[in-house]
Amino acid sequence: MKKLVLALALIVAAIGSEGFEAARADPIELQWWHAMTSVNGDRINTIAADFNATQSDYKVVPVFKGSYAETMTAAIAAYRAGSAPAIVQVFEVGTATMMAAKGAIKPVYQLMADAAEKFDPSTYLPAVTAYYSTVDGKMLSFPFNSSTPVVYWNKDAFKKAGLDPDKPPKTWPETFAAAKKLRAAELPCGFTSAWVSWAQIENFSAWHNIPIGTEANGLGGFDTKLEINNPTVARHVANLADAQKDKSFDYGGRTTEPTAKFISGDCGMLQDSSASYGAIKKSIKFEFGVTQLPYYPDVEGAPQNSIIGGASLWVIGGKKPDEYKGVAKFFTYLSSNAVQEKWHEDTGYLPITKAAYQATKESGYYEKNPGTEVAILQMTAKPPTDNSRGLRFGNMVQIRDVIAEDLEGAFAGKMTAQAALDDAVNRGNTLLRQFQKNAQ
Repeated sequence: MKKLVLALALIVAAIGSEGFEAARADPIELQWWHAMTSVNGDRINTIAADFNATQSDYKVVPVFKGSYAETMTAAIAAYRAGSAPAIVQVFEVGTATMMAAKGAIKPVYQLMADAAEKFDPSTYLPAVTAYYSTVDGKMLSFPFNSSTPVVYWNKDAFKKAGLDPDKPPKTWPETFAAAKKLRAAELPCGFTSAWVSWAQIENFSAWHNIPIGTEANGLGGFDTKLEINNPTVARHVANLADAQKDKSFDYGGRTTEPTAKFISGDCGMLQDSSASYGAIKKSIKFEFGVTQLPYYPDVEGAPQNSIIGGASLWVIGGKKPDEYKGVAKFFTYLSSNAVQEKWHEDTGYLPITKAAYQATKESGYYEKNPGTEVAILQMTAKPPTDNSRGLRFGNMVQIRDVIAEDLEGAFAGKMTAQAALDDAVNRGNTLLRQFQKNAQ
C-alpha cells in the first residue's frame, strides 16, 4: 500500500498537480453538426464558446457540414457508421425523415427528463414548438433557428420610382403595381423571391388559409396527398409568370440566390427569410424596411399566419448517459433569455421562448429597429389552423425540387401555371407514397 501511495506521489510530482487534475477531468466533447454560414455561423461559434466557458464538464464543438440537405445526409450516414455527432441541425422539411428514423434519435422530451433538467414546452412559442412535437405535445427536437418569410423593400428605390418609401404594398395587386413602377424607374427588376417553393407555395398557402396537402399538411399522418394545384395557387403562379415577362418579377433561383439581387440594389423588393435580416443589414448601402407578406384581398380569411422555416436540433441515439446530460444542459443554456435575445437580434431568427420575446420587447429593441418584430407578429397574429400549423411531408427535399422545376417551366413560358402545378402534384404524390412505404 505504501508503495502505491509513493508511486502516485511521484506521478503527481512529475506532471504537476494541475496537469494531473486536467488529465483526470477532461471535458466530454459534444459535436454539433450544423449548416450555418456568414453572420449566423459566427454566432453559432460564439454560442458554443460562451457555453463552454460557463462550465468545465462539457465542450460543445460546432462543425460546419455544408448545406441543410448535406448536413442531414452526413448525419444519417455517420449514424450508420457509428460515428454520429451528439447534435445535428436539421431543416424543418427534414422533420418527417428524422421522425421515421426509429432508434436513430433521442427525443428531446425524454432527454430532458432523463437528465432532470427543468423543461416546460409551454414556455416556448407555440407556433415554433408545434412543428417539432407529436400530436400530444411531446417535443421531439429542440427548436433553434426558426424563421418565416417576410418582405424587404428598398426605400431609396421607392423614392426614385415615385412610391411612398414608408408605405410598402400590403396586397398582391399592390405588389405587382409597385413592381411595375420600379421597373419604369429603370430598376432591373421589381421584386424577387428566395426559397421559391417555401415562400410562393408553402407559406403562400398557409397565409391564405388553404391546404398544401391532406391530413393537415401531413401533420396528421404519412397518408397525405398534395393539393397545391388549386385555383388560388394557380392564379398566383400565373401572375408571377406574367410579371416575369417584363421583369417586374424576376426569378433568381431555388434557394438564396435571389437575395443578392436585392442587396445589389437591382430588385426593389425581396421576399426572403426573416433570418436574412442580419446579412442584409450588414451588406446593403441603402435604407430598407421589413414588412409582412402580401395577400390577395378577395381570398376569404386572408391573411392567416405564416409558417416556420429554419431548423431544429436533433439528438442522435446511441450516446452515453453523460453525453446526453451535457446536451440537456446545453439546451437549457440555449433557452436562456440572454442567449435567445442576442441570437434573435443578431440574425433575425425568432426567439424560441415567450420570455425571451417579452424581454426583447421590453428592452425597446423593436422600437429602435422597426420591422424586426414583423416575423413574430406574422406567425402569431391568429391561432393556426390545420392549413397553417406547418407541414410534415416525407421526401420534402425532393418534392421542393420538383415544385421548383415545374415553377421554372411556368416562369419560362414552357407550360401553363395549372399544368406546372398538376405535374408537381403528380410527381410529388409519387414521392410521398415512396416515403410512406419505406416508413411503415
